Amino acid sequence: MENVILIQGAREHNLQQVTVTIPKNKLVVLTGPSGSGKSTLAMDTLFKECQRQYLESMGMQGIDKPKVDTIRGLSPAISVNQHVTNRNPRSSVGTVTDMYTSLRMIFEKLGHRHCPNCHWEIKPTYNTSDIDREANRFTEYIHCPHCHYRMEKLTRTHFSYNTAEGACPTCKGLGSVISIHTPSVFHADLSIENGAVDLWKGRYGDYQVAVVKTALEYYGVPIGDDLPLHAYRPEQISILYYGTDSDEVKEHFANINPPKTVAEGKFEGVLTGMWRRYSEKSGQSAEGDAYFYSETCPDCEGERLNSISREVTVRGKTIPKLVNRSLEEMLLWIEEVEKQLEENSYLLTEMFIQDLKTKLKRIIKMGLGYLTLDRQVITLSGGEMQRLRLSSLLDSSLTGVLYVMDEPTMGLHPKDTMGLVSVMKELRDLNNTVLVIEHDVDVMREADYLIDMGPGAGKLGGKVVGQGTLSELVDQENSVTGSYLREEEKMVEEYRSGIGEVVTVTGATLHNLKSLTVSFPIGCLIAVTGVSGSGKSSLVFGVLSKGQEKIRQGFSEVSGLDHFDEIVTVGQSPLSRMKRSNVATYTDLFTSIRNVFAKQPIAKEKGLTAKHFSFNTTGGRCENCQGLGYVTTNMLFFPDLEVTCPVCRGKRFKEDVLSVTYDGYNVNDILECSIQEALPIFAKEMKVKKVLDLLVDIGLGYLKLGQSLTTLSGGEGQRLKLSKELLETTKKKTLYLLDEPTTGLHPVDVRQLLNILHRLVDAGNTVIVVEHNSELIKSVDWIVDMGPEGGEKGGQVIAEGTPREIKVNKKSITGRYL
Repeated sequence: MENVILIQGAREHNLQQVTVTIPKNKLVVLTGPSGSGKSTLAMDTLFKECQRQYLESMGMQGIDKPKVDTIRGLSPAISVNQHVTNRNPRSSVGTVTDMYTSLRMIFEKLGHRHCPNCHWEIKPTYNTSDIDREANRFTEYIHCPHCHYRMEKLTRTHFSYNTAEGACPTCKGLGSVISIHTPSVFHADLSIENGAVDLWKGRYGDYQVAVVKTALEYYGVPIGDDLPLHAYRPEQISILYYGTDSDEVKEHFANINPPKTVAEGKFEGVLTGMWRRYSEKSGQSAEGDAYFYSETCPDCEGERLNSISREVTVRGKTIPKLVNRSLEEMLLWIEEVEKQLEENSYLLTEMFIQDLKTKLKRIIKMGLGYLTLDRQVITLSGGEMQRLRLSSLLDSSLTGVLYVMDEPTMGLHPKDTMGLVSVMKELRDLNNTVLVIEHDVDVMREADYLIDMGPGAGKLGGKVVGQGTLSELVDQENSVTGSYLREEEKMVEEYRSGIGEVVTVTGATLHNLKSLTVSFPIGCLIAVTGVSGSGKSSLVFGVLSKGQEKIRQGFSEVSGLDHFDEIVTVGQSPLSRMKRSNVATYTDLFTSIRNVFAKQPIAKEKGLTAKHFSFNTTGGRCENCQGLGYVTTNMLFFPDLEVTCPVCRGKRFKEDVLSVTYDGYNVNDILECSIQEALPIFAKEMKVKKVLDLLVDIGLGYLKLGQSLTTLSGGEGQRLKLSKELLETTKKKTLYLLDEPTTGLHPVDVRQLLNILHRLVDAGNTVIVVEHNSELIKSVDWIVDMGPEGGEKGGQVIAEGTPREIKVNKKSITGRYL
């Protein structure tokens, strides 16, 4: 019993009295179709019970116990999941890993600077007698050894862009400033009466024209009707752009006091008004999207630090130059520094140098060597963030720990998967148990043991259908993963050639793209592939999706988009941050279901309308929990606890409403049903059945109708958004841009998703997917393969063609895995 974790009678969510043995100190993969109960078993049962027992041993009581008879052989547990919680633009790879702190310490101890007075180079070694300390402020000063000029000593704080001492005063350490794109606001060939100011429309525009003309007359510089903007004199432009109270206007008319009322000619100025509205709405206005853009700070040129801090060097390199380099280059630099240091300097910095080296090597091993220290955390994918967190766990020499990981290969090219597997094996070899929820067949091959859940999703799942090594699963009749491996999928041999037209991106330079020009055939299913960090997302979501916007940043042109009525981007971001939004409300299914209930004789008898069957409005819902079915209890230092509502007992509605049934089910019963279970109930309601059928086809039949959108994974959210698109039976020609839609999908479910994508293309649309999944890639019509590496070594198209052509193309890294 010592070397296993024994779970008996697990029945949380859809688990059906699961009893399973997990070997300890092994790499164990938990697999199975989406919704089969993998996360419920690993996260909601096993990890939750480890946490509960650990906290209770520290004297904390009242923590919910998962629904399980017994779990024996538990260890302290650490979970590594997909959610990126840090949305702070100041948070970077360097700050979350603490590598930037070590780098700042190295610069404090070893930095060379120049005297601002005589420009003499001041080395980091100086006598303590040169240091002076002010009585009240505790500021350290040094003196130039050449001219004795006194200056403040630079400490680690001066090298942080998040402090007043270190940040560039212009951009406050962000590296970029927000500007207005004036060519989009003003049309120089037109007069103000005929639309020279893009914002001025209709009666509002007529009013503004009258006000600005009064202002111009007040200052004695009137304009005639229909005078184009390019013919305005500088003082007239100043009044129009900046308004009568601006410094620009005061420079031109030093002796004239500004007008005090609108009747006299008081005018705010077009740009001044835009800035006021932008700051009042924190950049969330429609104007903000259309006319404002982010550009590199003109003072620090994106380097974030002030002029003194950004000129300090160690071995000829400044901090801004280092944080812009890839982590691989950073490692070479730190090894070079270590080699050339004298003994005294090395003793001062040994701890920080070793810390940097260790962390850099581990992150590079994770396949993230292309990242830079100043890369913002909000721009990382879920998989990148998870691997970054995983690398930090390797710093610990804990043993006897249970690590629970949720799809760590998400967003990882097959080339990088083995590096990640070796890291998980390192953790295992420290006598830890590594339990991984995973669909990647390459990871399954490397595992010591597999547990296959299934056979279906929701209530059709929740059982262990196979156990053992991958080769053993192939021979197990009930194993879903085994049956997939038994049926070898052949590569498609016929490809669509499209309508003969293309979308072409010209001169793309965004992020690491190297002046890229590439074409995508219209009327095809296209995959953009390549190793992590090769520029796929920059090309598709940073350039292609923004091809029709007024402000062009990072590319010259995107042509061919006029063939489409709309562009739909389906990314990994959550569909909603509101717990009230659920699967039924998002797909608009709930409207039809409420109408079905309102038509029932008992509902008419009680005077209940469709509105009474909504949990989002007052009327029929339970007001104690406002229709959520639970109330929130503040736990002070722990996350808020959700407790079943004592009034409605979790049923969301008043008794009156719950007494109305359809086919024996009340409205709350329906919300608790999975999509699959709801199908036979609404077999006669064609409007409802049509939506349910589609959701089952797209592989989401296991989701509950009342499941909150906040609980869906990125892949589930994408497929739900896709289903919404498929429901709209319009004749529009659409370009769909998808970001790794196979995320969280078992190979069996990938085939279902492919059917949906082919349906979209067959209906006359074009679909472009950014993808690493070999199963999907070999089934598309056209591939654009990016590379050859990530970061600075990427940003180029290394191969393009049909899957058959890519497979034999020696330059293509993706081709080797098809």
